[in-house]
Amino acid sequence: MENNEITEKVIGCAIEVHRTLGPGLLESVYESALCIELERAGL
Repeated sequence: MENNEITEKVIGCAIEVHRTLGPGLLESVYESALCIELERAGL
């Protein structure tokens, strides 16, 4: 996988987490959710 592909996947996962959870939560919640999304994306 090239760097651009990895970058696109990581950003996509972060956007999905933000869309799903919305603003206002603790950073640790977003971090946990992002880890789950990254695993689902195969990263």
